[in-house]
Amino acid sequence: MLLSSRYEERSLYYSILGKNIQPMILEVAILDVKPSMVNEFETAFKTASTIIASMPGYISHELQRCLETTNRYILLVRWHSLEDHTIGFRQSPEYQQWRSLLHHFYDPFPTVEHYEVVAFG
Repeated sequence: MLLSSRYEERSLYYSILGKNIQPMILEVAILDVKPSMVNEFETAFKTASTIIASMPGYISHELQRCLETTNRYILLVRWHSLEDHTIGFRQSPEYQQWRSLLHHFYDPFPTVEHYEVVAFG
C-alpha cells in the first residue's frame, strides 16, 4: 500500500495496533524565563493559551515548571500535523499576538523541536 503522507502512515500504524489514537505531532520547547519575570510570564501565558488553543490543528498543550531550575519551563503542544504548527500557526496573525505576549520573557530564545510517536503503552 502506497501512503501519500506521514499522517496516513501513522493513521494506518495506529489502526493496525487496534488503538483509537489520532496521529499527532508533539512540539517541545524548553523556555528559560528571565528570573525576575516568572510571575509575569505565567500570567501572560494564560492569555496566550487562548490564542494557541483557537488554532486549526491544535489538540492540546501544557506548560510545566522545572523543579530544579525554577525559571525553566517545558511547553508541550500537540498538533495534528507539523504544518499546523509551522505554517498554520507560525505564519498567522495570531502568532504575532503570541510573540508579543511571550517572547520578551525568554533568555536565551528557546529551541523548538517536533516529535512523533514511535512506541506507546
